[in-house]
Amino acid sequence: MSYDLAVWEGDRPADNAAALTTFRALYERYVEKGSIPPTPRIRTYVEALLERWIDLTEDDDDERRPWSTGPLITEASGPFIYFPMVYSRCEEVSAGAARVAAEHGLVCFDPQLGLLRPAPEEL
Repeated sequence: MSYDLAVWEGDRPADNAAALTTFRALYERYVEKGSIPPTPRIRTYVEALLERWIDLTEDDDDERRPWSTGPLITEASGPFIYFPMVYSRCEEVSAGAARVAAEHGLVCFDPQLGLLRPAPEEL
């Protein structure tokens, strides 16, 4: 079982309902209808994640690789990335990934909870 996050370029939606609508449109455009190369900002975001947690393809140390798929960059398409992590580490990793997204001026949305992240308590 995995836990997924979505991160994208653009203005932060006004609320969680608007974020869900945006997420669905981006998912349909960039995941369901085919992948395109990631934008430089999304690529930089993935590189920042991989500075903290290594790629699934890099090492056999499960403690250092929380991703459910790899290479992680293959989950990116254009200005959007929708990526899975192992459920056993989802609290730590999703909070960290949300903070990194905010640091890079990207929007992070948690589709399981239907919430924009990071939440104030995660900052």
